[in-house]
Amino acid sequence: MAHSGLLSEYEAFPTELVVNSRKNGNLMYDPIMRVFTVLEILQARDRVTGAELAERLEVDLRTVQRYIVRLKDLGIPIGSSPGVGGAYRLRPGFRLPPLLLTNEEAFALSLGLRALRQIGLAAFAPATESALAKLGRVLPEALRESIRTVEDVVSMEPSPWVAPTSMECLIGAASAIRTSRRIRFAYQSHNETISHREIEPYAVMHADGRWYLIGHCLSRQALRTFRLDRATHLGVCAVTFDPPSGFDARRYLAEHMPFVQSDYQIDVWIDMPIEEAERTFALWRIAMESHEGGTRLRCGRDRLEMFAAMLLSAGRGIVVHSPSELRETFRNLAKLAMEAADSPHP
Repeated sequence: MAHSGLLSEYEAFPTELVVNSRKNGNLMYDPIMRVFTVLEILQARDRVTGAELAERLEVDLRTVQRYIVRLKDLGIPIGSSPGVGGAYRLRPGFRLPPLLLTNEEAFALSLGLRALRQIGLAAFAPATESALAKLGRVLPEALRESIRTVEDVVSMEPSPWVAPTSMECLIGAASAIRTSRRIRFAYQSHNETISHREIEPYAVMHADGRWYLIGHCLSRQALRTFRLDRATHLGVCAVTFDPPSGFDARRYLAEHMPFVQSDYQIDVWIDMPIEEAERTFALWRIAMESHEGGTRLRCGRDRLEMFAAMLLSAGRGIVVHSPSELRETFRNLAKLAMEAADSPHP
C-alpha cells in the first residue's frame, strides 16, 4: 500500500471540526483525528478491545466499528476476535512506511515548531512537544539528529512586543474561515470596553507581533479588523455565509492597519523620496504618501520611543505634525544621546 494513497484517501473524509468544545476536560477530535488515533493505538499495542477504544475516543462501540471499517477500506490489515470481549489487532509485521523527509526538511519542521512562541503561540507548547515526539518515533536515526540539534543548540526567545494569542481562538477562527461559518466572541477594545461581536470571518494574519482577524461585523455592518489576543469565548456558529471572491487580506491590512486604535496617532514628514521610504519602512505598518519633496508618514502606535528611534536611524530631516508627545520623546532621546556622547572614557 502506498503511503501517498493513504493520505489522499484521508483527505476525502468529512471534516466537520468540533471546535472549542470539551468533554470531561478533553478536546473533542474531528473524525479524521479519531481515525488516526485508532491507527496509532493499534500500532502501539498488540491488541485493543472495542471498549478500550470507545473509552479513549469518548464514543460508542458502533462508532468504533465504523472507524475500523474505514481503516480496512484503506487497506490496513486489522484483525478482530468475535464476542463481547473481542479485540482488534494489526496484522503482525505491519507498520506504516517511515516519514520521508530530507535532513533540511526535518530541521525546518523542527525549527518551525519551536518558533511558534515567536509569533505569540506559546499555548501550542504541549502540541509542539507531542508532534516532535511523534516525529522522533518515525524518523530514521540520522534525521532525529536534526531535531536534537534544534533542541540543544538553537535558542529562540519571543520578542517583548509579541502579544500571546489563545490557541482555541486561533484554531476556531481558522476553522470557521475554512468552512465559511460565522463566529461569535467577546472583544475588549483599546479603551478596555467589552462588546460581543458576531462576524463573517474572511482571514487571519500575523503582523507586527499580533494576530489579526478580518471579517464583516454584523453589528457594525462593515469590514473590521480585530486583534485575536483581545478576543475571548470564541465560538463557531452553525450559520454559513458566502465569502467575497478574491479578498486580499494583505492588501486590506496594508491599507487599514496603520490606523488601528492606538494610544497615539502619528503624523510626520521625513526628507526622503517616497520610493526610498517604501523600501525603508515597508515592515513597520505605516501609511505613506509623497508630500512636498519628501514623504508623509501616518500610523498608530502605543509606544513612541521605538518609532522615534526608527525615524532617527534614517538620518534624515523630520517634521512632527502630531502628536505633541512625539516631540517630547525626541527631546528625551536627544538628552540621553548627549549624555552618552559626553560620558567619560573608561
